[in-house]
Amino acid sequence: MDEGIPKINPEKPYFTKVENSSEINESGSVLIPQIKLKDTNIGRNPVRKRMNITKKKRKVIYFGLTVLLIFAGIFLIVGGLTYNVYRQGLKLVSSTDKLKVAAKSQDLELVKKELTNTKVEVNNFKTTFRSISWMKIVPYFGKFIDDGSHVLNATLEGLDAGEVVIAAVEPYADIIGFKSGSEQAASGDETTQDRIDFVVKTIPNLIPAADTLTKSVESIEKELSYIDPQDYPEKVKGKEVRSKLVSVLELFQSGSTMVKNSKPFLEAVPGLIGTQGERTYLILFQNDKELRPTGGFITAYSIATVKEGKFNPVLSSDIYNLDNKYKPSIAAPDVFPVLLKGIYITNNKFRLRDMNWNPDFEESMKTFLEESKKAGIGNIDGIIAVDTQLLVNLLDVIGPIGVPGYGNFSTQIVPECKCPQVIYELESFADQEGAIVWSENEPGKIVFAPPNYDNRKKIIGPLMNSILANTLGQPKEKLPKLAEAALKSVMEKHVLLYMVSESEQNAISDFGIGGSVVAFSGDYLYINDANLGGRKSNLYVTQEVEQDIKISRDGSVEKTLTLTYKNPEKHDCWLNSVMPNHVRIYVPKGSQLIKFDGAEKTEELYEELDKTVISGSFNLRPEGVAKLTVKYKLPFKVKDDYKLLIQKQPGKDKPRYSIKVGRVMEEFSLATDREFKFGI
Repeated sequence: MDEGIPKINPEKPYFTKVENSSEINESGSVLIPQIKLKDTNIGRNPVRKRMNITKKKRKVIYFGLTVLLIFAGIFLIVGGLTYNVYRQGLKLVSSTDKLKVAAKSQDLELVKKELTNTKVEVNNFKTTFRSISWMKIVPYFGKFIDDGSHVLNATLEGLDAGEVVIAAVEPYADIIGFKSGSEQAASGDETTQDRIDFVVKTIPNLIPAADTLTKSVESIEKELSYIDPQDYPEKVKGKEVRSKLVSVLELFQSGSTMVKNSKPFLEAVPGLIGTQGERTYLILFQNDKELRPTGGFITAYSIATVKEGKFNPVLSSDIYNLDNKYKPSIAAPDVFPVLLKGIYITNNKFRLRDMNWNPDFEESMKTFLEESKKAGIGNIDGIIAVDTQLLVNLLDVIGPIGVPGYGNFSTQIVPECKCPQVIYELESFADQEGAIVWSENEPGKIVFAPPNYDNRKKIIGPLMNSILANTLGQPKEKLPKLAEAALKSVMEKHVLLYMVSESEQNAISDFGIGGSVVAFSGDYLYINDANLGGRKSNLYVTQEVEQDIKISRDGSVEKTLTLTYKNPEKHDCWLNSVMPNHVRIYVPKGSQLIKFDGAEKTEELYEELDKTVISGSFNLRPEGVAKLTVKYKLPFKVKDDYKLLIQKQPGKDKPRYSIKVGRVMEEFSLATDREFKFGI
């Protein structure tokens, strides 16, 4: 066993000297050689490596779980808050539904109760809604949260205004068709005239309410101005969203303008209805079936006095009688002898019957009233112009009436003209135009008169008197519908007012019932047509207007306007015939015309009423179609949004309009002036 163990000799080193072995330096210290590892894995612990990888994974997992928990927490919080808003919203919807039911029931006491309840629910909803108001910072979605806050503020202001309105109108509850427990409410045996007398006496009480409502409307306007319909989708689940929002905002804009201008008008009303002294009015009957610039050909006139709200007709006559006493002195437009022809070929000066040529009713009536003085009309406080649609609207409510000596009149559609019977009869009595020729040698003797001249002259007075008497004698139950018919006629420009008093005229014009061409800061459009010798063709003519608006990146605006006129009925040599139509298109002053196609004759651009006028003429035949295309550039550039005001011509029914701005399209019937705003 000892043989296997090597012997150690102290005199002899055990290890042989090799390269890189340790050496002994001069001091006797041992130098240890540097060890170089060829295998880099030597010295590393594989278990430790796996542990490091596991720790990294754990960190990622922990971070992911933390983020997930945070988002889950946010989701739960937002979900909980949103659910609370949803629950409170259901209560608000239920309350507003009850308010709608109360309004439909026409019970004023119930409306007041539900209005108060709705106000409470809106406040509760607003408090709950604040819990998610911080979400305004969220991109895209936050805009709708912000809009919601503005809508709630506007709603509360609107409910406050509603309470003011109810308090103001409660004495007139029966007039607007509501039941009321007020002691001032009418008794069952009162007539329309009795209630009108009451209104006349109490109108001054409404003026303070107008101030309060104006402030509320201004606050609501401010809140709603933050809402841009273009931020909303056109449809959600097939239901219209954007168009409905636009309609609501436009409706409010229209109503707010009237409210803000109501105080001056209410202050003027007592004078207008003769509570401060008897007033004398010239009433002009404009035949809208023969359309003219302010609503229709002036076919007859009447003079009436008004005192304490009671109308008293004095006289009525044919317009040709008045024209026979008038010596023409004002130059008529060049288009008259070309299209209207007749007497204008030899003497192109205005007759009274054609003096409503200026599209601005106020301007036309200033001229008419001044010139009519030369024919014996004097001491007039104002002019009231009405057309056939007013008669139809009133007869729809009061039903058929009888006029002694002339038969019965109603709104029943008759096959002879496919129109209301009252229109047919009126046109029958005035079936031919023409001047009355009086003998130069025998005063008072008529040499020539149109057929039915005598009846035409006489029918207007008795018919208007019968309608007025029947209207005022109606039981009070019909008063709400009568008020609605009258208001509709005024708002749709079938009734126009002009007053000699400057302050009264300003109040009427600002209130929007004076037929004025108005100033506007944005784009503007007013299409004014005149039937110059086409019989009563406007009974059948329809009009469609398309606007294609292109806005460049620099804000410049180019418009293409397409006007389509249609007459679907046959020529009958009486009501319907070839219609020479003169159209004037009023656009912003300074607009540049690019092209005008479709008119048989066009005129040079000119300026009138602070607008640029594009005009031309064409013939529309029975069973025919005429189409005009007008392309022009606006004189200004737009930024942020595009605004447009369209004014409706008096006497027209409801022409169809469409507006296309980029990819946004809106279609509607123009019943009255309308203002639009599109985001760009």
